[in-house]
Amino acid sequence: MKKIFKWIGIVLGLLIGLILVTVTVLYLMGNARLNKTYDFPPSNISIPADAARIDYGKHRAESLCEGCHDANLSGINKWFNAGPLGTVDSANLTSGAGGVGQEYKSDEDYVRAIRHGIDPEGKPLFMPAIFATSQLSDEDLGAIIAYVKSVPPVDHTTTGQHFKPLAKILLAAGILSKLPVEAVSHDVHVTAPAVGVSVEYGKYLANTNDCQVCHGPQLNGGPHPDPTITKISPNLTPGGEIAAWTEADFINTMRTGKTPSGHELDPEFMPWKSFGNFYDDELKAMFMYLQSLPKLPQYTE
Repeated sequence: MKKIFKWIGIVLGLLIGLILVTVTVLYLMGNARLNKTYDFPPSNISIPADAARIDYGKHRAESLCEGCHDANLSGINKWFNAGPLGTVDSANLTSGAGGVGQEYKSDEDYVRAIRHGIDPEGKPLFMPAIFATSQLSDEDLGAIIAYVKSVPPVDHTTTGQHFKPLAKILLAAGILSKLPVEAVSHDVHVTAPAVGVSVEYGKYLANTNDCQVCHGPQLNGGPHPDPTITKISPNLTPGGEIAAWTEADFINTMRTGKTPSGHELDPEFMPWKSFGNFYDDELKAMFMYLQSLPKLPQYTE
């Protein structure tokens, strides 16, 4: 009997040791991915200086940037707060104390962050919007950068991203999604379809405004980007409620946050206030695109 207990103890000890080694290796792998440095060819995007393009950059930033970086672009403390996984402050995009304008020394620094998902040192940024912003055309990206550099400075120090050991282990194990820098295409130059009320331009607007991040790659719903939130986003294809909406219903929903059925959208999960800044023709194009999608069932897993 003593021999049996001895062998059980040996086996348990080996198992515990194996688990500890595996966890340590995964932690080191995850930490290495978070600290890996990248280098991409410069895009040499032209940053406009005329008032019209800067104003257009402001228009795009109102729908794309303010939801995560606040109305004055000064950043939000604990914008991502996943408890055991860690926290992330959204960056202060202004040139005030604590802002990226103090750190980003060239236009290419902004391009690397927005298109490629890396900081000036080449290290990964945890900003889910990069999946969308990486698809911005050179012209739109240039206009947004021009506007961001023109906004009044706000003194607000944010502390960046702080991932706990569990997040690093889950990242290495493939349980968490890839970092943006690991997943986007890293095109040096991007073009957009002609501006207008068209399926093509509506698709461009949907792709560059985070729709797929929350509603899934096929827009039939998906899990929230924050793994600690179990809420499933609704189906935006003709297989969902939107199939019965009219163009006017869609525009009104984006402007008021209330669907035709009377359901009030939660701004914490659906940034309708930001999307309400779109021009009517932009919303018409987006609705046209959504109506053109295949009829898919609601994502449920």
